[in-house]
Amino acid sequence: MILGIHRGMRTTNSFGRRTKILAGAVLGALALALAADVGPLGAGSASAEANGTSVGAGWAHYGGDQGGRRYSSAARITPDNVGQLIRAWTFRTGEMARMPAHILRQAKWEATPVLHGDSLYLCSPFNVVIALDPGTGRERWRHDPNIAAEGVNPSNRFTCRGVTVWTDAAAAADAACATRVFTAATDSRLIALDAGTGRRCEDFGDGGEVSLTPSMPELWPGEVHITSAPVVANGVVIVGSAIGDNQRVAAPSGVVRAFDARTGAPRWSFDPIPRDARDDRAQSWGEGWREAGHANVWAPMSVDEARGLVFMPTSSASPDFFGGLRPGDNRHANSVVAIEAMTGAVRWAYQTVHHDVWDYDLPAQPTLSTLDLEGGPRDVVIQATKQGLVFVLDRDTGAPVFPVEERAVPQGGAPGEALSPTQPIPTHVPGLVPTHLRPEDAFGLTPFDRDACRRAIESARSEGLYTPPSEQGTILFPFTGGGVNWGGVAFDPENQILYANTSRIAHRVRLFPADQYESFRERFEGRGDVAPQTGAPFGMVREPLLGSLVPLPCNPPPWGRLAAIDLRNGEILWESTLGTIEEYAHGFLALPWGSPSLGGPVVTRGGVVFIGAAMDRYLRAFDARSGRELWQGRLPATAQATPMTYEWNGEQYVVVFSGGYPDAGVVAPSDTLVAFRLPRAGEAGPSFWSRTIDRPGGRSAAFFMAALVTLIGAGFVLWKRRRRARVRVGERNRA
Repeated sequence: MILGIHRGMRTTNSFGRRTKILAGAVLGALALALAADVGPLGAGSASAEANGTSVGAGWAHYGGDQGGRRYSSAARITPDNVGQLIRAWTFRTGEMARMPAHILRQAKWEATPVLHGDSLYLCSPFNVVIALDPGTGRERWRHDPNIAAEGVNPSNRFTCRGVTVWTDAAAAADAACATRVFTAATDSRLIALDAGTGRRCEDFGDGGEVSLTPSMPELWPGEVHITSAPVVANGVVIVGSAIGDNQRVAAPSGVVRAFDARTGAPRWSFDPIPRDARDDRAQSWGEGWREAGHANVWAPMSVDEARGLVFMPTSSASPDFFGGLRPGDNRHANSVVAIEAMTGAVRWAYQTVHHDVWDYDLPAQPTLSTLDLEGGPRDVVIQATKQGLVFVLDRDTGAPVFPVEERAVPQGGAPGEALSPTQPIPTHVPGLVPTHLRPEDAFGLTPFDRDACRRAIESARSEGLYTPPSEQGTILFPFTGGGVNWGGVAFDPENQILYANTSRIAHRVRLFPADQYESFRERFEGRGDVAPQTGAPFGMVREPLLGSLVPLPCNPPPWGRLAAIDLRNGEILWESTLGTIEEYAHGFLALPWGSPSLGGPVVTRGGVVFIGAAMDRYLRAFDARSGRELWQGRLPATAQATPMTYEWNGEQYVVVFSGGYPDAGVVAPSDTLVAFRLPRAGEAGPSFWSRTIDRPGGRSAAFFMAALVTLIGAGFVLWKRRRRARVRVGERNRA
């Protein structure tokens, strides 16, 4: 569901379903079927063939570069001409045709392609790796690892956010697998492919793959799986994992594994949780380190090859919402950890949440860049969080570059809880999202909704950020989907500006005695997420905070924003609403209230920020300086993926995966990669359709215009008939 977009949570579709029911009842009679002019959607369809293999600004890694800046030096598309973008080509993976519907409902299309050499490389949710021509979108090869889909229930759906391409500098340029594509499959396999042919690299592991066996038996197939792309640093390939949340205290460990990129031989492993009483971290766990799991690295990692470091964002320990069995700060959970790529040794670690009981793990790729400060240039790590906080750390030491305060936070947790009295709050950059929901803030379209929301807020604990979970019920604001989520941030190194999209939704979490799990599960069926937290004294239920009549969020809009921050002085330069509620109203009422977003922004030297992410069918372009929304490109479905951009044969392309989001339930899924570019000489620009109908609110405007014309026409016809009748009556009277 739109309100449950975060790691490891089995979600329901309550928001999407209830809103669609309401919207269908109220607005269904007004619907006008308008066919979208989206062009052909066949595999590799293209408007024209590109010639040659000339490449300019590229996108070689998941985050653009190894440091995840999501910045491109491409400058052909500018605020002045971005409105002229047209669809260049589309590519369909074919998964929609080959996979049964019940499996597709578990798929998330979140991949960002990478450009290496003369090919784009991408993956489907089922880990099919595909190479495409960058100028036409035509398929060059594909590799299907044949993962088991039936009988598997991945804790974060079938998801593949990207692949990693690595060139072996020691290999002959024409040697097989001199350049390799690494993909981490849902079923815990690391696979190496030849970048030119898609064939397995037989010298890697066992026939081109190595097993990533979980640390302990799974409760169900898919409890442990992989969603983010591996990284390669100094000839070592490193991979994390995603693990289902809130099922048990003794959950699988979040071990990060490293292998030789040439042979697949194991190099090292790193467990964020200590496994020995002699480990100096153990004292921050009580005896909890003996059983606790998770603290895994499910989000993308970053690499500084010059320093030989890998930067890992770790998650919370198990279970998410009760930590009484793991007293202490729980080092290195909820931390940015700098690991030596060759040895696995910890260089430094910085914890962003002490003793997490809110599922506020680190969801975003650490961003590596250089800040121009008064004392001179400084290499930093930028870490955005679900709470909408921005930490800036020294890349060599992990020390905060800007002030961070340990602030007192609400206390009085559940019986047996061991809360931290303080939490680190960076003060240089203001918080990007509101964190305190009061009864007087209650939102609703009707007085009934506002009253219901006010009462719901009054009945729960709502004391601001880090209010502890409780049997009474506690407001989580922001919810566990962010703030910032796995899409991360974009950073312009020339202007020193950070761009971040945030979600602003409130959830309510409630603890209940563990022996009442079955009754709570039945009670909240279809309304929220209920989990046993086996081994803890409490289970938990988590649900979106919605109005009673019109099920919109109880916190006031906007529910999604895009912000620009001058990182040198911490000033928020602008904020713009991201997204509309158009899809929830079946194409009508495209109110600019924003929506939760999944996927991140991209910023270019040309001065444009591109982003999909919202729960409507558009790739958007914003002016990087002013925040003004400049353009929307209609997509086959919503785009819960981060776009990428590159130059090819003198043209700049912007590419995004448009797959829909199964948990939102508002748009039929798709499996389409869409590329845009500027028109060529003599080529037509955007069509009238794309400039009018294929825009937010375009369909409702067209309907009401058609309805108005119809009414006027009907009135005219009726007037003519009545006039003729009066004439006939007059003629009869005269006769």
